[in-house]
Amino acid sequence: MSNIYAYVILIIAVVLGTAANGFAKGAQGFTLLIPSILTAITIVGCMYTLSLVMKTIPVGITYASFAGLCIIATSVVGIVKFNQIPNIYVIIGLGLIVAGVLMVNLLGKTNT
Repeated sequence: MSNIYAYVILIIAVVLGTAANGFAKGAQGFTLLIPSILTAITIVGCMYTLSLVMKTIPVGITYASFAGLCIIATSVVGIVKFNQIPNIYVIIGLGLIVAGVLMVNLLGKTNT
């Protein structure tokens, strides 16, 4: 698998992880059946796509990228869907996460 294809699959994993987080919030502690089932399905899909990415991209870079991007995407979902407006400290923290993801992917060197 090429690096470009691996990063496309990584984005799919982020979308699935973000969806899982949104469904988990809607499942209200797994007391609602449909959101609970959707949470489980998207988590399994997310882990499967991450496992595909790890065939090409080192595990540390894969997971750091996934976690950072998923945090950002889930924060956006919180703002849009749940009207959870972040304060300035949250915005600065999210900016630092973005900077970290960029550093790991553009400047990080690891052996594959």
